[in-house]
Amino acid sequence: MRPLRLSRAFTLIESGPVVLVTTHDGKKNNIMTISWTMVLDFTPAFAIATGAWNHSFAALRKTRECVIAIPTVDMLDQVVGIGTCSGADTDKFAKFKLTALPGKAVKAPLIKECLANIECRVVDLVGKHNIVVLEAVAASVDPAHKEKRTVHAVGDGTFIVDGRTLDRRKMMAAKLPGGL
Repeated sequence: MRPLRLSRAFTLIESGPVVLVTTHDGKKNNIMTISWTMVLDFTPAFAIATGAWNHSFAALRKTRECVIAIPTVDMLDQVVGIGTCSGADTDKFAKFKLTALPGKAVKAPLIKECLANIECRVVDLVGKHNIVVLEAVAASVDPAHKEKRTVHAVGDGTFIVDGRTLDRRKMMAAKLPGGL
């Protein structure tokens, strides 16, 4: 074992996949890249970490809704590009050639090129740690989407791609509430 700078400890506990979060502020759509996400319990609730430094945050606070879009590895350059420019002066849908689709339950757009989209409403904003708690109100997946692998940010500019799937559903079914 060798020492690791404490400020880099987060790179050891990488969270879920990198996602794109869309908002609509009443005038225009925007997209932000979020690498810090969390599933909350078995309910359709999620949390993301973002704050006032992010242009989309104002729309998120104002409208209290968004879409979590799940990109796949073939979109990595778009995902990184979205995260390195601001919606204050960039139409990210146009710049990154993404298609906005209307949601069923929220005004924020879905992203057609993504594997899946989860429409959400904000249920809590925890200011001290910049945590936004979201409740899913609709979800959709594109079964024709050929690429299924998601990407995970390590936090230092590198990414890990999902690998092969190991199926243990039968083994876990008896242990989870309501099965799988």
